[in-house]
Amino acid sequence: MDTNDLPCGGNHTASLQRLLHCAQQGLLKHAIHSNRGGYGNRFTDLVDAHEALGKDSQDPGLLLSINAHLWGALFPLLNYGNPQQQGDYINKLMSGLLVGGHAITEPQAGSDLNALAMKAINTDSGFLLNGHKRYITNTPIADILVVYARIDDKLSAFIVHHDDIGAHFLDSPQVTACRSAPMGDVILENCLVPADRQLGRSGSGNMMIQQALELERAFIFAGICGIMDWQLDYVIKHSRERRVNGVHLGKNQAISHKIADMKLRLDTTRLWVKECARLKDGNKRITMASAQTKLFAAEAFLQSSLDAVHILGACGLQQNNPLAELVHDALASRLFSGSSEIQKNIIAALLGTGDGYK
Repeated sequence: MDTNDLPCGGNHTASLQRLLHCAQQGLLKHAIHSNRGGYGNRFTDLVDAHEALGKDSQDPGLLLSINAHLWGALFPLLNYGNPQQQGDYINKLMSGLLVGGHAITEPQAGSDLNALAMKAINTDSGFLLNGHKRYITNTPIADILVVYARIDDKLSAFIVHHDDIGAHFLDSPQVTACRSAPMGDVILENCLVPADRQLGRSGSGNMMIQQALELERAFIFAGICGIMDWQLDYVIKHSRERRVNGVHLGKNQAISHKIADMKLRLDTTRLWVKECARLKDGNKRITMASAQTKLFAAEAFLQSSLDAVHILGACGLQQNNPLAELVHDALASRLFSGSSEIQKNIIAALLGTGDGYK
């Protein structure tokens, strides 16, 4: 898939065009049954396709946008949507006719599910939603978002359209990392959502969020493996061409060891992502594996990005150098889908220790 001829960078039109191009190339149909319009193939095939996209595009923002669309909207509708909802949305989401995502994080709560405060009141006309979501990927370009709000203190999910009365999909605040992923606030003010746009059962929001985040943690680094592969190729080429005291830079053991470490991190991240795909293809749980994948991969991407800039020296810090920009993106990867500390909490809880264990 050649994305290099499409507009790059930080405007929403370019971001939308790149996402739509990926949809038109069929990228959003992997691991979806053929009777739903997908390829009927495996998560292993999805991983291969996303890694190829990452290496071709070198764009973590595009990957973040695609993963928010897939795991935040498309797969929740596949897993929890009723026949009418699936008929209304799934094919359009796969083809790019609709852009989606999910809205979890709130200004005062972060992604702490126990602290989320958006309210939904059941009325004769539908559900009346009020509240504020923050840092929601795809918001400025989204047609629909799966929004999580409380009905009588229990989290539930709702399909909110960008043109619903009282729905404000904003284009700020933006962040400096993953800049091609449009982001912003969602403010709902007496936003009336028809009853037939509640997704799943009342009170099932916690389970739906956990499943969506597990998938995102497991597979967002498939594409980033492709970026890390490109990053490694870039550094190796530089180390061969840059000469110091008559020999190429890679002859310096300190440099060659950093490159070896980058290769080890890449291949280990790839193994973790493929293990998640293997488990999903076998219909097995990925709660532990996805947390381990996210934790290792985020730290690996950050360290390799720092090493790549170090190997390039001062030219690695020049304005618009792609490797320097990846450091910001790698810092963001430690935060999205749950910070590295959250992944450690999950792992500890699953082992029967830590704050999450009861």
